[in-house]
Amino acid sequence: MIELGGNITLHGFKDRDYAELIVVKKIVGRYARQISDQHQGMEGLSVTLKAEKSGYTVEASCKAKEKEAHGSDTQPNLFVALDGALKKVVQQL
Repeated sequence: MIELGGNITLHGFKDRDYAELIVVKKIVGRYARQISDQHQGMEGLSVTLKAEKSGYTVEASCKAKEKEAHGSDTQPNLFVALDGALKKVVQQL
């Protein structure tokens, strides 16, 4: 598990190389800032990566105020899957 700040956690990303991890952190950070700007009181953002033969599955969940949102996406590209899952979370909030 990797923690970014106090309320952002990344699960399953330890096996990623350094360059990929930098891009992942930037994408997650951008969405975290967007969520916290729109919804005061973001309690936590959790992102889980599962590498599969067909690609990457990313599951994201966020709790802000009294709302909870979940998003998931499977794509051959890690960054596209990450963006899709986090986009779904933002839309639900």
